[in-house]
Amino acid sequence: MNHTDASSLNELTTRDLTSELENLLPVPSNETTCENWREIHHLVFHVANICFIVALVIPTTLTLHMIFLRGLLTIGCALFIVWATLYRCALDIMIWNSAFLIVNLLHFLYLLYKKRPIKIEKELTGVYRRMFEPLRVPPELFKRLTGQFCNIQTLKKGQTYAAEDKTSVDDRLSILLKGKMKVSYRGHFLHNIYPCAFIDSPEFRSTQMNRGEKFQVTIVADDTCRFLCWSRERLTFFLESEPFLYEIFRYLIGKDITNKLYSLNDPTLNDKNAKRLERKPSLCSQISVMQMRNSMASSSDSEDGLQHFLRGTSTASSIQYSSC
Repeated sequence: MNHTDASSLNELTTRDLTSELENLLPVPSNETTCENWREIHHLVFHVANICFIVALVIPTTLTLHMIFLRGLLTIGCALFIVWATLYRCALDIMIWNSAFLIVNLLHFLYLLYKKRPIKIEKELTGVYRRMFEPLRVPPELFKRLTGQFCNIQTLKKGQTYAAEDKTSVDDRLSILLKGKMKVSYRGHFLHNIYPCAFIDSPEFRSTQMNRGEKFQVTIVADDTCRFLCWSRERLTFFLESEPFLYEIFRYLIGKDITNKLYSLNDPTLNDKNAKRLERKPSLCSQISVMQMRNSMASSSDSEDGLQHFLRGTSTASSIQYSSC
């Protein structure tokens, strides 16, 4: 075969390939490009595209931004399916938009599920709104906290929650929901505990340093009391897996200990004033808070710093009050 025959064969092959590509991908010549526009698509097609463009321009600062985005994308895909099925008869467009519809619909339903209102038990609503909601604890996280390893218990008037030198502090941590409790040391009244306050926050703090301790005070129900009670060990394990909630508990317990110190140093404090968490501390309160902070700071070197402070609080309080 000579050179001329080879060139002819190459030209024929190139023409065949070109004609096949034109059949598969018809490309209009420059003379006929966009000279005759096709008719405008049905209104359903344009409404679907309007849904898409509105979904894409929703500001991310909107609270329900993702819900609106997924909702509009779902509507747009549904309209595209209607347009492709009834007005275009395009199977491929219908199939692809069906897939998009399923994905966006599932995501949309999931977002709605996450935004569902969390129902908190009526008895726990006060605790959540007063203690946890101001610190931006989500309702679902509070629901997890109070839905596991805890229960609501009742004490009748005169019943004992803890007896000094007898009851172990390792078993539980409680928040008073209803009623009032009295705290005493060797028969001497120290302070009251009111709703939405920890019952045994000082003991919980001291237990983190030494295990196997006993209550140094006696806590008795002054009337019928209801309290939320956690298992100490299981609560500690749960807080270790929730760093945010762990810090919340540290803050709440520290604040509760401080409020109890205020009550210790002001035995004339009445019920109305005791419920006011924000009040100007007295000189005696400032001294006690200073002692507590110093004791806790020294606990890094000696673990019994806070223990010593907690045990001697009642005695120091009496001395300070008499001197003030």
